[in-house]
Amino acid sequence: MHRFFVKPEQLGDGRVRIQGEDVHHIRQVLRMRPGEEILVSCGDDWEYTCRVLSLEEREVLAEILDAQKPGKELPSRLYLFQCLPKGDKMEWIIQKAVELGAYRVVPVASRRCIVRLEGKKAEARRIRWNAVAASAAKQSKRMILPEVSGILTFQEALKAAGQLDVRLIPYERAEKMAETRKLLSEIHPGQSVGILIGPEGGFEEEEVNMAEQAGFCPITLGKRILRTETAGLAALSVLMYLLEQD
Repeated sequence: MHRFFVKPEQLGDGRVRIQGEDVHHIRQVLRMRPGEEILVSCGDDWEYTCRVLSLEEREVLAEILDAQKPGKELPSRLYLFQCLPKGDKMEWIIQKAVELGAYRVVPVASRRCIVRLEGKKAEARRIRWNAVAASAAKQSKRMILPEVSGILTFQEALKAAGQLDVRLIPYERAEKMAETRKLLSEIHPGQSVGILIGPEGGFEEEEVNMAEQAGFCPITLGKRILRTETAGLAALSVLMYLLEQD
C-alpha cells in the first residue's frame, strides 16, 4: 500500500483528509479510486490503514479502518551533519540516509566545501532536498517525515549538535578500530546521535580540533578512505544495526 503523511489536525471523526501535492499524486499519478486502501502517518508512532472514500480536486477523503504501532522507527534519533558535496550527490545522500533511519539531515558549509549556496538558491535547494526526503520516507515506510534543515556554517553545526547525547566525527587519521567498536557499543537506545561528515577534501585539522572541543569523538570507519557520499551512510548503517530492536 502507498503511504502518505498528514498533520494531526487532518485526522478526526474516524477519517483523514489528505491535501496538498499528495492529492494530485493520488488522483493523476496513481489513479486511485474509492475503495482502495492506503497507509497514513502523522509524525508519531501510529500508522493508520485507511479506505479512500472520495477524490475531490483539492482533497482526498478516507476512512480509518485500523490503527497500529508497528515500531518501524529506530529507538534513537540519528542526525547526519553532512558537509556539502559537489554535484547532485546531496540528493543521493539524503535519500539513502532517510532509508537507513536518519531523523534529520543537516547540510553544513565547511571550509573545504566547493559548493556555496546562499539566499534564494539555498532555499530552493532546501525545498528540493525535503521533497527527496519525503519520497524516500514514503518508499521505505517510515513513520515520520525526516527534515532536511537549512544550510549551517561549521560553527553553527557544532552548536546545534551540542544538545545531542553522542557526537561522532569519522576522521581518516583516527586509528584503533577497537576503540571505535567500544565507543559505538556503548550507545544505547534512546540516546540521540550526531554524525559529522566532511566534504570531498576532508576536514581541516583545525576543524577537527574544534569539533573535538565541542564534544565530537573521532572514530574510524576502517583502513580504506571513503568518499563523502559513502562515509555517512556507512556510519548510519552500523548504528542502525546496533540500535535496531526486535
